[in-house]
Amino acid sequence: MSQYATSKIFVIGGTGAQGIPVIRGLVFDKGYHCKILTRDLSSYRAKELSALPNVSFVEGSFADEATLRTGFQSCDGAFVNLDGFNTGEKGETYWAIRCYELALESGIKFFVYGNLDYVYKKSGYDPKFRTGHYDGKGRVGEWILQQNKDNGHRMGATLFTTGPYMEMAIAKGTPMTPTVEDGIVTWRVPLGAGAVVHVALEDCAYYVRWLFDNAERASGMDLEVAIAHIGYNEMAEAFAKVTGHPAQYINTDLDEYWKTGPLSRISEASAGYSADLNDKSTMTTKENFTGFWNMWKFSGSNLGVVRRDYALLDEIFPGRIRSAEQWFRREDQRGREKGLGGLWERVQANNIKPILKIAEDGMRGRL
Repeated sequence: MSQYATSKIFVIGGTGAQGIPVIRGLVFDKGYHCKILTRDLSSYRAKELSALPNVSFVEGSFADEATLRTGFQSCDGAFVNLDGFNTGEKGETYWAIRCYELALESGIKFFVYGNLDYVYKKSGYDPKFRTGHYDGKGRVGEWILQQNKDNGHRMGATLFTTGPYMEMAIAKGTPMTPTVEDGIVTWRVPLGAGAVVHVALEDCAYYVRWLFDNAERASGMDLEVAIAHIGYNEMAEAFAKVTGHPAQYINTDLDEYWKTGPLSRISEASAGYSADLNDKSTMTTKENFTGFWNMWKFSGSNLGVVRRDYALLDEIFPGRIRSAEQWFRREDQRGREKGLGGLWERVQANNIKPILKIAEDGMRGRL
């Protein structure tokens, strides 16, 4: 048996968009037990998870060492995906490091960290790419892999690096929420000829299960996942092909995006709602997502700032989703099966609920 073999996993971020499918993937066959941290046991997300087999809960905040110790107690694995839109960059940096340290202290055997690309470093420290909610995770991720070189004999650790969820391309309250203009589904974003490494949430369930099932190989790995590098001309063409209704991508400069785009209303708010704008380290939403769009503008064709090893992903998960069209077809079918309607009807009616938990937490909240 692997020295990193686990059976009971403490999950931080389990009620988030990524956490829910990850937990489903871990417990569907009772292969693992998930002990889930939540701030609110009465939330619909916690209730949804409570219907799954092999789950239990700890109520409290990840920004509390006593709560973290309670969570890690009696567990031998950990999946940690902190909500950067809550903490802000500085808060995430501190609490992610403490999560790793307390996991090690508590005797956890295998630690999976929900990560994002350290784009500031990958760009050669070019300031136009500074994206706080990416860099906050990415620099901690590199620190964890370095720690693993010293501590791997006690606790294995791996990074699970994702990107914008494909669901965000059609949902409310995201940086790329589309509009319907004269009957045409329209993405007006400052992407140029770039591409976004969109991730399918349903695939996250498989990838994280693979990491825990193959912990010996995974320890020290940065598993960077995506459907593909998706340009938004391709996005619009795929949507039109699947739905039979018109769609378009209109490249928009940053000035116009911040005047009229989906985040314009909160452009001067802090990028993490628990972060203090009076703290000079706190980025505004505008500052953060300007770097975000520059990152993708310069990542086209898997040749730019953010890249992926698709051959590795094919090896790990041969059944993964590989294109925008494939994802749209599955989402269209899922909506019809659930009685929600086809994709075109749902987008046109603007009734696709927000995918990100921040939409429920609001722009104000506590850690």
